[in-house]
Amino acid sequence: MLYRLELENFYSVRDPQVVDVTVAPNVPDEDGRFGPIFPGATDRAPKVLVLYGPNASGKTTILRALDFLAIFIRDSALSTGPGFPCQRFNDEDSASRPIRLAIEFGGTMDLSDMVVERLDAGLEVEHGVYRYELELEVVDGLPVSVRQETLRQKPLGKGKWQRVFERTEGDVQGSKTFAMSGYRHLLNTLKPNVSVISSFAQFGHPTAVLFVDVARTVFSNIGRQAQGDEGILNIFRQSSDLMARVTRDLNRIDVGIEDMRFVDTPTGPLAMFKHSGLALEMPWQLQSDGTRSFIRAFPYLALALERGGVAILDEFDTMIHAVVLPDILRWFYDKEVRNPEDAQAWISVHSASLLDDLVKEQVILCEKDALGRTHVFSLMDVKAVRRDENLYKKYLSGAFGALPHIG
Repeated sequence: MLYRLELENFYSVRDPQVVDVTVAPNVPDEDGRFGPIFPGATDRAPKVLVLYGPNASGKTTILRALDFLAIFIRDSALSTGPGFPCQRFNDEDSASRPIRLAIEFGGTMDLSDMVVERLDAGLEVEHGVYRYELELEVVDGLPVSVRQETLRQKPLGKGKWQRVFERTEGDVQGSKTFAMSGYRHLLNTLKPNVSVISSFAQFGHPTAVLFVDVARTVFSNIGRQAQGDEGILNIFRQSSDLMARVTRDLNRIDVGIEDMRFVDTPTGPLAMFKHSGLALEMPWQLQSDGTRSFIRAFPYLALALERGGVAILDEFDTMIHAVVLPDILRWFYDKEVRNPEDAQAWISVHSASLLDDLVKEQVILCEKDALGRTHVFSLMDVKAVRRDENLYKKYLSGAFGALPHIG
């Protein structure tokens, strides 16, 4: 379970910002909204986190930080060019300041073959928390190399942070969990814009492979919206199970769709939909904006729930009815059927009415000051917000900030 994000000099975030969504043990949870940070932990984190704020306030920046870290850990070894797919804050002082990102999350501690076998067999293993830090060197306004990359662990979430590996420019120090024996020669070809984890995983380093697999359970629509619908529809085309599941849920929200299938056309595969009461199937392009928005979001949600990962969805409420949104989020609270692995969703929305279905621990607010700098805070950080507070009315009254200024 992901419970902390730190970022600095990253897109609209100039100064250090911390998003800590740790929920204390004494906070009531009647609806199953929170999950333990790791199995057996008393501290918890929300299974759904919702970002609010005006347009261009930095909501996407927060989600983009999570997306960037997942891609960097997972895929950076596949990069063929220099630099990084990210930007620093756009002022003169930040043109030479490093980009800093960090996350903390729960997981299995000793990642030896024996422990992995026990985990696969469903036996108990030791858990705790991890802290991954990344610092990028910025030269003349462009990120050019990894200055520092560190992974630390804290068994059972107690005591001091212990090194898993630590990279300082070209040197990497490992540990019992991240053995360097037999892999130190990889440092000779480690690129300055590639993660140690991604690079070592390509050559079968067991711990690196496991962390790449964890990064593969992050499913994000950041940057995918502009790529068209072909990629999303192709996911369904390759999975009959996913098609059956989305059809079932479309039926539940009563949009009149009975079935979804693909037909081959001279221009490629075409998604067709059978509607109740209609004689002919209707193609993808004739579906409502709300139906298409739901289908676009579905793979990210379904795959995260299936694998116990993280779904990152920007502008999640676009074209989806306000009554349907809370029902979708409740999938993550359903420990018995929908979410047995405690998957998380990090989403941005504009629909203030959704606040009626959230508690304060789930709400993250973004504001941008007159100098274009994003400031982010949890509603838990706002003083005197009671549990029985009407969050919808208070937010629209301006009591929490993070509202557009009109006029």
